[in-house]
Amino acid sequence: MKSKTALRFVAIIPARFASTRFPGKPLVDIGGKSMIQRVYEQVSKAINDVYVATDNQRIFDAVLDFGGKVVMTSDQHKSGTDRCYEAFSKLDEKFDVVINVQGDEPFIQPEQIIELIKCFEDAQTQIATLAKFFTEKDGYEVLHNPNSPKLVINKRNEAMYFSRSVIPYLRGVDTENWINNQAYLKHIGIYAYKAEVLRDLTLLEQSPLEIAESLEQLRWLENGYRIKVGFTDVETVGIDTPEDLEKVKGLLF
Repeated sequence: MKSKTALRFVAIIPARFASTRFPGKPLVDIGGKSMIQRVYEQVSKAINDVYVATDNQRIFDAVLDFGGKVVMTSDQHKSGTDRCYEAFSKLDEKFDVVINVQGDEPFIQPEQIIELIKCFEDAQTQIATLAKFFTEKDGYEVLHNPNSPKLVINKRNEAMYFSRSVIPYLRGVDTENWINNQAYLKHIGIYAYKAEVLRDLTLLEQSPLEIAESLEQLRWLENGYRIKVGFTDVETVGIDTPEDLEKVKGLLF
């Protein structure tokens, strides 16, 4: 069921062809459909207005072929956030909130989009993202993985910090027992922004913490923006490399 609020939401899926680790990734076949079509269809289950933002004619044409909406953008963008904003600025319709969905998340679930939308029931929300609790079965090795960013939140469910390190540090407890004694949050990399905030974010210079951790969202925190955090129980499966693709071929939609 699609979420209904007074605000108008649009989802934009940045998709570029020239990926260092996996060139042409948006067009790879997954069960008879391209990855970008899989992402588009999953997001469309939760929200009516969905666009792909790309810098490549092959991706542009593929989206049109499956009946999707697509916007051509510059090939000079350094981040999906910048590409997302250019696409948004080219839309004829007006929207209040922009949802940025990564183009390599073909298993994203509609309820995750809806949870993100719910964050804007708080009128003070500027940016929203999702988090998932690590479980005891994950163990310290999974918790410690620097490719799985962690975050801590305040009592208003706003992010205080994101890190590739394990946060918080649990003093006086053996690391193998940390998950048993503390709630740890894994960041799920999907964002939504008030339209005027998204515009402002694209004008910010890289910040020291962002450079140190290689996490773009730290730039926003360092500049005083608030990031509301919604919660999900779903573990999404992103595809960054050809090896990742092989691992998910057995998964069914």
